[in-house]
Amino acid sequence: MKTETRGGFYISQIKQLSNRIFEKFLKEHAIEEFNGAQGRILFVLWQKDDVTITELGEKTSLAKTTLTSMLDRMCEQGHIQRNPDPKDRRQIRIILTPQAKALNEHYEKVTAQMNELFYEGFSDKEIAQFDNMLARVLHNLKRYEE
Repeated sequence: MKTETRGGFYISQIKQLSNRIFEKFLKEHAIEEFNGAQGRILFVLWQKDDVTITELGEKTSLAKTTLTSMLDRMCEQGHIQRNPDPKDRRQIRIILTPQAKALNEHYEKVTAQMNELFYEGFSDKEIAQFDNMLARVLHNLKRYEE
């Protein structure tokens, strides 16, 4: 392996810049109901809601303490409901409210704008390769954490 790499450094910078730009896009689209971090949780729930906090943590890679406090705020804002799991009373299931489901269309516009910026100048083949490589890095990190 090459001794001097910058992948982690670039990923950190990309995360910081993309968070700032994403927040700017939310403001430009007058989306004030949630912030970028909450949007990432909503994004996962728009794909499939009625999940446990553990499942949501796995899909977002957020620590349980961070996720719990964010879910508290989202519950107060009326975006989610916490329901006991009927099969396992120790588990709490996270369910989107109709209010949060209605926000999906607005979020998709911001996401499309972000994707255009993110992949500007990339061919479809390059996008697929890049996404596959990032998925491999994520897999490596998750495997190590386990």
